[in-house]
Amino acid sequence: MSIPFYDEVGGHETFVRLVDAFYRGVADDEVLRPMYPEADLAPAKERLTLFLEQYWGGPGTYSQQRGHPRLRMRHAGFHVDPDARDRWLAHMRTAVDELELPPLHEATLWDYLQRAAFAMVNTFEPSGIGPSADGLGAASLPVSSSPPPNAVPPPSAPH
Repeated sequence: MSIPFYDEVGGHETFVRLVDAFYRGVADDEVLRPMYPEADLAPAKERLTLFLEQYWGGPGTYSQQRGHPRLRMRHAGFHVDPDARDRWLAHMRTAVDELELPPLHEATLWDYLQRAAFAMVNTFEPSGIGPSADGLGAASLPVSSSPPPNAVPPPSAPH
């Protein structure tokens, strides 16, 4: 039986340290801070800690309290552009470095965090991160089952 990554890196205390260090940077970031409506970042810290612990093989408390993570859906109401992604990654890089994990553990964690950050980008508009007026990401388009008037039909496939 293999040991979960969660336990290999030190369990709960490691993830608390990671998240605390990350939110120290977010607290003063003019692009990221508006994503968190609470005056206190404690609820966001708790959610991220629980999510990361569960993802890496720790307790399933996140799903017990909040259901399936559905990360893209939970972030859809925010404009997450490349600048916001890069700021998020910069603060997370600082936090990961503070853990001083063995190289393989550090690389494993960092690889996931990078992939997750890139997956959250939902707009390329320079609007930063924050709630959109209609609750949809800036890249959202109206959905219609019929083509717009004057639409050019796609070319026919060869027979």
